[in-house]
Amino acid sequence: MLKDEASTNTSTFSFMDTNFGLINRTYVTDAAYDPNGKRTQWRRFENQVFRLNRNSGRKVQYKLLFMGRHGEGYHNAAESYYGTPAWNCYWSLLDGNGTVRWDDARVTPEGVAQALAVNAFWASELKNQKVPPPRSYYTSPLTRCLTTVNLTFSGLELPSRHPFVPTVKEFFREGISGHTCDRRGSKSYIQEAFPNYRIEPGFTETDQLWQAYHREVEIDQDIRSKAVLDDVFSTDSETYLSITSHSGEIASLLRGRNHRRSGTGNGYCTI
Repeated sequence: MLKDEASTNTSTFSFMDTNFGLINRTYVTDAAYDPNGKRTQWRRFENQVFRLNRNSGRKVQYKLLFMGRHGEGYHNAAESYYGTPAWNCYWSLLDGNGTVRWDDARVTPEGVAQALAVNAFWASELKNQKVPPPRSYYTSPLTRCLTTVNLTFSGLELPSRHPFVPTVKEFFREGISGHTCDRRGSKSYIQEAFPNYRIEPGFTETDQLWQAYHREVEIDQDIRSKAVLDDVFSTDSETYLSITSHSGEIASLLRGRNHRRSGTGNGYCTI
């Protein structure tokens, strides 16, 4: 992927301008699969991955993760308004400012627009580039992700055997801090607000991980990220997976796979 190339400036990299960052290249499988050079880069990549998995043996899997960050939340807007020092030291510890709430932050109108832009990009990529759609969808339990994943994938032409039904997984949440935006809602709330979503077994009714004035350190987050990926990889045989999460959690997932972090804006997607 382009984002992993040393020549790529990850701070300005745009997945929408680069076909999800897929490198334009040939594969050893092209000669038999696409002898006339008529298939898209994504079709040829998909065939290459299929062959790798077919010949890899029982203990090796090749998977592609589409990892998307939530659209702008009210906590993001508040940090921009108050400035990071004041946000971290005071405002982030409150549920809101009396006008706007940011505990378990909802997405702003700008965040909705960002997610819908990604939806339009997906629609174009599916139609024109023949990108393989995710076969499984996972999301953080925080409301900004629960909303974003719905806006991103609803209404797309997806395979009938693999409909958009995301699974809520606790450990795909943001790095846990004393900020109230990182405190999730109850299981009952999620079930009522997003009735078509699956919730993983063992998901507790109330948030047992969030604590006021407590921050998860980076190594603990990386351990958590490895645990949730191990769980997904051991229980999901699909190759193409979508994960809707947060900037800090996506960075952790990439660190654990020895990939470079790319993108910083709300709504970005990385592979």
